Amino acid sequence: MADSDILAIQQSLNLYGVAVDTQRWDLFDRLFTPDVDADYGATSHWTSLARFKTDFAAFHDPFDSTQHTLSSHLVQVDGDRATSFCNGSWRLVRKAVDGAPLWDGTGWYEDDWMRANGYWRITRRTCRITWWTGDPLVQETIPGVKFALRTTVLRREAEAGRCRILDALASSRRES
Repeated sequence: MADSDILAIQQSLNLYGVAVDTQRWDLFDRLFTPDVDADYGATSHWTSLARFKTDFAAFHDPFDSTQHTLSSHLVQVDGDRATSFCNGSWRLVRKAVDGAPLWDGTGWYEDDWMRANGYWRITRRTCRITWWTGDPLVQETIPGVKFALRTTVLRREAEAGRCRILDALASSRRES
């Protein structure tokens, strides 16, 4: 595992926040494979990068401002495959909503990566919300389309065997 691979993946994770906050959806082409499996909860799941970009653009366009911050990066590389985990926090601002214009949330991203032609791309993403506060109407930017506001406890996901980074870390320990 090369430190340069870890750094490249961390840079890509941070680029995701910039892409969303600047609404530069073309940057998703540098982050995800065309057939990415992006699972953002029960009602938000994509298996096509084109549709993922279209829906994210429609969802984020009405916001006056957004801020996505990613931290606590863990990356495990195995040849041309990798698994990563990071925490995220999101602030969504939409002044057109009656009431409070803010919705804040935190959660995590867990990604499977593939190296192709020298570049790392996400093949599978799981994003879960662990906590949120504010006006849930702020994030209802498309009539009838809602992101799931159900929270998920990481400890319980790990206990149920649904935390891929733990499997990747355990595998690397056995190889050491």
